[in-house]
Amino acid sequence: MTTYTAPVKDMQYLLHDVLNVSAMDTPGYDDLDRDTTSAILEEAGKLASDVLEPLNGPGDEAGCRFENGLVTTPAGFKEAFDQVREGGWTGLDCDPDYGGQGMPHLMGAVLNEMFSSANMAFSMYQGLTHGAYSAIHAHGTEQQKATYLPKMVSCDWTGTMNLTEPHCGTDLGLMRTKAEPQADGSFKISGQKIFISAGDHDLSDNVIHLVLAKIPGGPEGVKGISLFIVPKFIVNEDGSLGARNGVSVGKIEEKMGIHANATCVMNYDEATGYLLGTEHKGMRAMFTMMNEARLGVAVQGLSQAEAAYQNGLAYAKDRLQGRDVTGAKNPDGPADPLIVHPDIRRMLMDQKSFVEGARALVMWAAVMIDRAHAGDEQAEALVSLLTPVLKGFLTDRGFECATNAQQIYGGHGYIEEWGMSQFARDARITMIYEGANGVQALDLVGRKLGLNGGKTVMGLFETIKSFIKDNDGNEALKSGFLDPLKAASKDLQAAAMYFMQNGMKNPNNALAGATDFMTMFGHVGLGYMWAQMAKVSMTALEEGASDAAFHETKIATGRYYMARQLPATTMHLARIQSGADPLMALAAEQF
Repeated sequence: MTTYTAPVKDMQYLLHDVLNVSAMDTPGYDDLDRDTTSAILEEAGKLASDVLEPLNGPGDEAGCRFENGLVTTPAGFKEAFDQVREGGWTGLDCDPDYGGQGMPHLMGAVLNEMFSSANMAFSMYQGLTHGAYSAIHAHGTEQQKATYLPKMVSCDWTGTMNLTEPHCGTDLGLMRTKAEPQADGSFKISGQKIFISAGDHDLSDNVIHLVLAKIPGGPEGVKGISLFIVPKFIVNEDGSLGARNGVSVGKIEEKMGIHANATCVMNYDEATGYLLGTEHKGMRAMFTMMNEARLGVAVQGLSQAEAAYQNGLAYAKDRLQGRDVTGAKNPDGPADPLIVHPDIRRMLMDQKSFVEGARALVMWAAVMIDRAHAGDEQAEALVSLLTPVLKGFLTDRGFECATNAQQIYGGHGYIEEWGMSQFARDARITMIYEGANGVQALDLVGRKLGLNGGKTVMGLFETIKSFIKDNDGNEALKSGFLDPLKAASKDLQAAAMYFMQNGMKNPNNALAGATDFMTMFGHVGLGYMWAQMAKVSMTALEEGASDAAFHETKIATGRYYMARQLPATTMHLARIQSGADPLMALAAEQF
């Protein structure tokens, strides 16, 4: 019952009108002219709409099967995966030395949004493979890269990340999985990992697991963790597949959502593994994959919001219910469409203003990632600062948008055949995996706020301040965009100052306000994006743009965000400044 159309026009607007990517000196961006990006986005959009989206509902209903030790994906997934692979989409932004197309990360992020909007569970198979590819590419030996990367770029082999164990998730220092050294330089991996997305399936010939484990005799806690490549099938010296390794699926989890992605319990019984990176430095190598995964999950939050919004909007325009209080808008029909009612408009505008602002923020961050890959240390620090904000804020709001779209459907939104509950169920996991959003908030306040002695966050504040100052003479932009952005940015800076002044005396004062701070940061980020988009669209209208309606709509949507969403920073600041006492007032036995 659901549909999806890739928002190519909005993506092109961001690429070329707002970011002006082809004029940047970032490596690879000079190839991103309008014709090139249009061709890529149009073809990817067709694949998403025509091939992946029709499998989304049926895949959710059927789920994956685990029988006789084998995991099977829903009908149609194998054929669709082959089509994605054969089109070269899995290696779009991968290294040409290993069969990739060498496009910038920015284009990979845009592609990820499309595919995740169309079918999030499906896109996870290639998304996790990309993360494993990145970890091996960054930390592997030349032999390891030559052995694994070409097949992973093409997704003939897929990849996973194995962190969580039954007794430990976030606290990885409690890990029990062991890696016993062997005379030939390999290791024997023994232990159990849980919640392993795409842990096993029938889409590829081999699965390359990246597994965290402890080498006996190493340091205690996280300082003693190493990372290992553990293939499902041993790879022979000539690249062919050999014997089955000592890794098996214990079961696949029955989940709330993403039913078509096989979330597995993985058992390692003296499986042959190969050290990736340095002994006892596994967290450094795994964070290459984890940080990429967190940004990918941020895009998943955006993607579910976009898909849900498209369907909620279509229903609001079609469903006849009640009359407009200001006068009938459909006098020849028995009722007016839902979209005439202010509360329906509220939910639609919340979704539309979030989705378009979040897409801009994701793409701006992707530009920073490409600059970081080119050696820009300031860009790398900014990405590190923004990662918990993107992951936490975009998934919190993405889920909210999915439930708002479901609400527009009324009772039909709660009925499975209409498909709206899937968006809410699929979006819900994004707030939990790859580090629950509370952990993202703690990371932001506890680690990232003080990055480079606070210079990174202060640099971002200064960037926003400079934008406001440079455009202060633009009266049209000032009242609706610059003034609200200035106020929200001051709230964020006041919150940061509160942490600096009170966090050392009582760390709970900082931790109690962490989620509020992350949310404030997200709002300011979207406000900054909306101010930039408004400037671009106002200029386009002044210059007589042929598509005036598009730019007028963009400005009106931005005004909504600045007026109805951005003022939330004042509330969050008040919460932060209340300190930890209201949260910690009750003793544990009083709950």
